[in-house]
Amino acid sequence: MTPKGLQPIAQFYTQDGLFDCAWSEENPNHLISVSGDGSMKLWDVESRQGRPLRAWKEHTQEIYSVDWNMQKKDCFITGSWDRTIKLWSPSQQQSLRTFAGHAGCIYSAVWDPRSAGRFASASGDWTVRIWDLRDQRATLNIRAHPTEVLTVDWNKYQDHILFSGSVDKSIKMWDLRQPANPLTELHGHKYAVRRLRCSPHNGNVVASVSYDRRYHLWDVSKGEAPLVVGSEHHSEFVVGCDFSLFVEGLVATCGWDCAIAVWKLGSDPRAAVVDWF
Repeated sequence: MTPKGLQPIAQFYTQDGLFDCAWSEENPNHLISVSGDGSMKLWDVESRQGRPLRAWKEHTQEIYSVDWNMQKKDCFITGSWDRTIKLWSPSQQQSLRTFAGHAGCIYSAVWDPRSAGRFASASGDWTVRIWDLRDQRATLNIRAHPTEVLTVDWNKYQDHILFSGSVDKSIKMWDLRQPANPLTELHGHKYAVRRLRCSPHNGNVVASVSYDRRYHLWDVSKGEAPLVVGSEHHSEFVVGCDFSLFVEGLVATCGWDCAIAVWKLGSDPRAAVVDWF
């Protein structure tokens, strides 16, 4: 982010479409990308050679999700349409472990930010599942929505609180200690909720993006969790969103229109910095 807008610091090319990426927690210059051909690559953004440091291909279908462990730092997980989640180390050529059990595509797999050994997954089989590295099978299976679950994320301050988003246009908040019914449901998107993220700075704030081209920000502490902000920065499906860890309130979204929008919570979202790549 510069006074002139967003400026690329590195550029890499792959043989197939990219569905997700994640920064390394070990090395600030390393980045993992995952692809539609089931492959993934580790890149160094300071390298000028344009070749990956390491490449893997074990998944047999598209990889839709990658997440680096914030606690253990030397491992990451991937979730694939082949219905498996794999545990990896950047120093190993093969996966460390494979987790199976979902009956549908896996769209999202994310680590519990407060536990080095636990993660959640969201699937096309309508469920959210909780996994422990000490067990090959899921420790909790939640029938979360009446249709495909596309995204899941953990509350950063309460590790028993989880959010899920679905093709049914809703976001649900779950207490893992009593998972029979959601604590609350958030409605406002007109199409599938593609991704949601919990704020690292405020335990009550959740961001979501949708195929309705809109970005929504929610505050779950205010009654029925009213919508704080709803804005349309994109002309196509919005598929990614995240909060900055270092600048409180700074939010970014990306979409099929090849645009990235960045704006600060509290400012007019219409004044977002939007760049096309």
